[in-house]
Formats: sequence, structure tokens, C-alpha cells
Amino acid sequence: MSKKYAVIGHPIGHTMSPFIHKRLFELSGVDAEYTVVDIEPENFERDYNNILKKLDGYNITIPHKQRVIPFLDKIDGKAEMYGSVNTVANIDGVSKGYTTDPDGFLKALEYASIPLSGNVVILGCGGVARTMAYEALFKNAALKFAVREKSIGKAKALIEEIKTKLDNPDVSYCLIDELSEDITTLINATPVGMSPNTDFMPVSEAVIKRCENVYDAIYNPLDTKLIKTARKNGANAESGMSMLVWQAVVAHYHWDKSDYDVKDIEKLCEDAAKELMSR
Repeated sequence: MSKKYAVIGHPIGHTMSPFIHKRLFELSGVDAEYTVVDIEPENFERDYNNILKKLDGYNITIPHKQRVIPFLDKIDGKAEMYGSVNTVANIDGVSKGYTTDPDGFLKALEYASIPLSGNVVILGCGGVARTMAYEALFKNAALKFAVREKSIGKAKALIEEIKTKLDNPDVSYCLIDELSEDITTLINATPVGMSPNTDFMPVSEAVIKRCENVYDAIYNPLDTKLIKTARKNGANAESGMSMLVWQAVVAHYHWDKSDYDVKDIEKLCEDAAKELMSR
């Protein structure tokens, strides 16, 4: 019998999840259906019992990543630490929640040969930046958040949170315009450069020239102006499409222990980018 999976959220009209997950099921040879389910917040408990409990697994996007947690039987350690679940596996009547973003991020960097060591600078201090920051600090990087003036308070609060959870983390912040040091890995966790505003970069070319590696969490367009400028100046650079695909790969591991060939995943990243452009 075909297994049943879905992605849930609200609103959820333009998700790439079906394209990516259907391809992953094809690659692994798992007979499965994958659908999109729009669940309004006020209907979550009803739809959890009527729909989600009957699925073999599902992905979760905004605004349900925290809302789902009290309904689950178990949650993974990282999901508990981050207070967020984006993947649920229903196996033998037991529901378990995971967050695949951290491992997806790490795998994307690994296969792009981008290190989380030395001097790491994260542009921005929102939810994506928070996940990336913890993973960098777990690897003992010297981390700096570079932010706009209006986000200084948010950056300070995030640093204080990190200091309560980790022992003596090497973490600081500065204004983006104050970046002047050599940077091992620059990570863009802001929306600057995202379609349709593709003519913008979050930092100047002078900053990019001091970067060995650049990772842009944006995946639309695939090659942002930041990525193009980094490569032009000799940096190793990678786009966010790789993280989007790799976090989906991690979800499949939790669902059915599927393993994939790296070349197949690289091809899926390319095809997903083409699909995005065609839309």
C-alpha cells in the first residue's frame, strides 16, 4: 500500500516541497504520495486528529512549527533545543518530531566544502541565523553577527540566549558597515538579494573580497548577486537551494532510513532551481 506524506502550513500555495520530496521518493524506490495541506491555525487540533495522525509522516512550515509540539509523542533532542519541529514521522503509532534544518545546513556546507571554522560572520539575526549560529558555535567557530542598526537589540538578545545555553561561546556582533576583518565563511541569513530585488547585496564588494567562502541562504534566484560577486572574486560560494534539498533528504532518513547518492542530490538541486525559475 502506498505511504502517505504531506507538507502542512498556512498559507502554503507556492511550496517547493512536493517537487523535492516526490523526486526523493522516486530515487529511493519508496511507493508514496506527497500532498499539500493548508491548515488554518484555529483548525489545527481538529485537522491534526482528522488528517495528520493518519499520515506516515509530514513536513511543517510556518506557522505550525511550534504549535505541533504538544501533540507529539516524542521530539528529537535538536528539535527540543531549537523549540521547533519541521518534520514528523508516524511509525508504529508513535509520532516523533524533528528539525532537519540544522543537519540540512551542515550537509549543504559539507558537500560545498565550506567550513564552519575560523572567523564566521552571519549577516542577520533572525530564525535562520539562530540555527546557523548554534551549529557554528558547536564547531568552535569564532562567530560574529553583522546586522543593521535597527537589529542591534535583537542581536544582543540572541547572544545573551546563546550564552545561557553554551559554555563560553566566542560570539559577538557588529554593524554590517563595520565589517573590516578577513572572513573564513560569510553566511547571508537576510532576505537581501531575494527575487524580485535581485540587484542588491547585503554587503559591499570590499567585504566580499576578504571572504574565503560565502553561503547565501537565499535560493530564489539560485545565483544571487552576492554569490556571483563572491565567485568573481575567487571565493568558494554556494546558494540556499542546497540546504532546502538536503534538509528534505534528512527528513526521508527519519521516515524510512533512505540513503542517496550525492550526484543525485546535486542533480535535484539543479532541477529544483529550474523548476523554481519556470514558476
